[in-house]
Amino acid sequence: MSSPSAHRIGIDFGTTNTSIAAAAPDGSVTLARFPFLGQLTAAYRSLLYFEQHPGKAGAPPSTFCWTGPSGIEHYLGADSQGRLIQSLKSFLAVRNMDGTQVFERKRTIEELISRILSDVRAEASRQLGADIRHATVGRPVKFVGADTDADDTYAEDRLADAYSLAGFDSVSFEFEPVAAAYQYESTLDHDELILIGDFGGGTSDFSLVNVGPSIRERGREDADLIGNAGVGLAGDAFDAQIVRRLVSPALGSKSWYKSMDKKLPMPAWPYSGLERWHHLSFLKTGEVIEQLEGIKAQALEPAMIDSLIYLIKYDLGYQLHRSVQKLKTQLSVADEAEFEFKDGDLVIRDTVTRPQFEEWIDRELGLISKCVDGLLSSTRVDPSRIDAVFLTGGTSFVPAVRKIFESRFGAEKIRTGNEFTSVAMGLALRTA
Repeated sequence: MSSPSAHRIGIDFGTTNTSIAAAAPDGSVTLARFPFLGQLTAAYRSLLYFEQHPGKAGAPPSTFCWTGPSGIEHYLGADSQGRLIQSLKSFLAVRNMDGTQVFERKRTIEELISRILSDVRAEASRQLGADIRHATVGRPVKFVGADTDADDTYAEDRLADAYSLAGFDSVSFEFEPVAAAYQYESTLDHDELILIGDFGGGTSDFSLVNVGPSIRERGREDADLIGNAGVGLAGDAFDAQIVRRLVSPALGSKSWYKSMDKKLPMPAWPYSGLERWHHLSFLKTGEVIEQLEGIKAQALEPAMIDSLIYLIKYDLGYQLHRSVQKLKTQLSVADEAEFEFKDGDLVIRDTVTRPQFEEWIDRELGLISKCVDGLLSSTRVDPSRIDAVFLTGGTSFVPAVRKIFESRFGAEKIRTGNEFTSVAMGLALRTA
């Protein structure tokens, strides 16, 4: 392989997707692309799929692991489901979550993330013809679950350890919205003061940055970054509301069971796990199934609890995620859409209007608005001074999210593009 110094590498390890970009000496940026169902994608799903196969002639069983698009393909093609794990980034700030049992072996969060990063590094190295060992990598302004600066540092340290385990000799961290600013800046022929809004699966991050050709020419200074702010919620929090309103009731969240001649409501904990993609992956344990089977035996509507057990037992989180994402996508372009989740005899259908959805996520929209207003207040920047607002990330497509910025800055100032890859591209440009 050639020297890795020929390219400058940027990696955006996201809650839902990971992307990697390389900036060449001439300033051009190339995205690594990965095969998926006969096509190529720049969005490498941040997930793992494990299967265990019995050993031959009395040998112990063998465990196999695939990540990203390959993991999805093996998961969808499996005769009997193994273990699907996704949204691991959301655990990084959680101090009491060090790992999970996968078959007979305990695996740390850092080890699981490193497997995804290792596969991404290997494939990108093959495409570039260079052994990638150094990169500028993204991190949110505020990690999911981080209440203090110490929590954010703890999460960043864990992510750095994962990169090290994946074969990187060194990584340099950059805030994800600042990275998106570099990508946006590359399209400009004039200077601007911009507000970057980066909406991932787990976090919404904002930066106020001076960008433009004259700034690139003189060299970026610390004063060009006017301020950062972030809140630990985004697309996954919107998903949780859809699951709470449409999926959980069909699986018995509002039903009752009998215990010691008493009529009790269904416990909340399994449905709380359903609402969070990173927790749903860990519901599939013998202990959980046994508890739910016990409740089903006393349930007033046992068929609903049986459906809940079916979803958990057969690890249908990926299919559920696809149904939720499809609904959000349709509601971004239409005033009404049908939610459908179907697997075997388990069928959940309902019609949702955009006003309904916006009412469900009203609290989350309020927290995002508060974060934006807090950034403007702390930096003492009047909205009229901002030349453009660049929105990136999948949740930026949600009309109610865009309205937050249109109402403050005007629709004419809103800019979009490369919603799923702008951070990786900007990280590569930042490195260069």
